[in-house]
Amino acid sequence: MEIELNGAAVALDGDSNLLAEAALAALQANGGQLVEGSHAREADILLMSCPLRPGTAAGDPKSLYGDARKAAMTMTDRGSGRIVFLVSVVAGMPMRRHPRFSMESAFILAGMRTLAMEFGPKVLVNAVGVGAVEYETMVSGDKAMLSHTPIGRAGCIEEAVAAVLFFCDPLNTYTTGQMLSVDGGWMAGYGRNF
Repeated sequence: MEIELNGAAVALDGDSNLLAEAALAALQANGGQLVEGSHAREADILLMSCPLRPGTAAGDPKSLYGDARKAAMTMTDRGSGRIVFLVSVVAGMPMRRHPRFSMESAFILAGMRTLAMEFGPKVLVNAVGVGAVEYETMVSGDKAMLSHTPIGRAGCIEEAVAAVLFFCDPLNTYTTGQMLSVDGGWMAGYGRNF
């Protein structure tokens, strides 16, 4: 997917992982300019990278929400901005085997929607709900998800990155408060028994 960002400042907050790195690279390849450190406050597009695999060390969901809220206030003062959360798809459908991870992910999703309500129309806030994604090892999700995915395979990083680009596309001006699930249909409930 190709979009035109015309030099928009892009920043990352949260977990560094293969998916977040690929999303940043794609945003840069489409005309975004990476800003880091104290300059991250100047971002036009903020990518909030949350834990994507059960059992991984996670930051405090309240802290992630707080960082995103501060960014949204700054973007509002400047007149516009975009915040895209990379979150596990279990934010919208909990996994019995991973209750704490499911709860923390749901907290992030609820916070994202709250930010969308509070800071619209100037700031668009959305999430990419990532299912089982594999690149040599599991990048996101749990292998058990694959037996309940109608597509019948793990996703690839590029498929999740395309959803990030959709939310960041300047032509997308009417989508906020949404989680786009890139999960091969896992949330559809395909024979779920976990």
